[in-house]
Amino acid sequence: MKLISWNVNGLRACVGKGFLDFLSLEAPDIICLQETKLQAGQIDLDLPGYFQYWNYAEKKGYSGTAIFTKEEPLSVSYGIGIEEHDHEGRVITLEFPEFYVITVYTPNSQDELARLSYRMKWEDNFLSYLKALEKEKPVIFCGDLNVAHKEIDLKNPKTNRKNAGFTDEEREKFTVLTESGFIDTFRYFYPDKEGIYSWWSYRFSARAKNAGWRIDYFLVSDSLKDRLQDAVIYNDVLGSDHCPVGLLI
Repeated sequence: MKLISWNVNGLRACVGKGFLDFLSLEAPDIICLQETKLQAGQIDLDLPGYFQYWNYAEKKGYSGTAIFTKEEPLSVSYGIGIEEHDHEGRVITLEFPEFYVITVYTPNSQDELARLSYRMKWEDNFLSYLKALEKEKPVIFCGDLNVAHKEIDLKNPKTNRKNAGFTDEEREKFTVLTESGFIDTFRYFYPDKEGIYSWWSYRFSARAKNAGWRIDYFLVSDSLKDRLQDAVIYNDVLGSDHCPVGLLI
């Protein structure tokens, strides 16, 4: 089974830059998107063989997630059931017979860490949501988690130490995720691989210089460990400031 996650940074723009070609070429069983930046009715995607599920932010042109899946899920839910968090279209959960699949777009702490305290609350609530699901069956979740976990996960760790996405607080929350029984699948297969990133700033020719960050992930419940086959980062795929990431299970 092949799963892919991609922060498309505006799906309409990404469709104009090869999204459908990538989808056709890779033909994943499930593809999860973040930052679709759409409202209902703003795009009509003809995707034969896929069921489509969308979660839109109330604010136009902002956030938003989607999942396209070949297998129809047993159930679908939107958000995490907490009013404070569920206005920005950040989470979709699909239930399948053997596990849950979740796409998530984690809130950015923003310039000068204006939203860091909110982000900390989100992290705790999202983890609680995951653990509640896990009591029923294993969980696979993926998306733009807006954090580079360790120094190996970004090009310039020293100069970014207190910047959004690499604060001690955000990194610690990711550590808590892994200590709570979730596996960072890319590091499971490639614990020491350097220079592999999933996001590059549009400024300063960052992508050309590979001055990037690994902030897009697939994490899975520890109980799925023996079923993992490979983790992929498609860092040569263009169309967004993020590249797609994948999981074979």
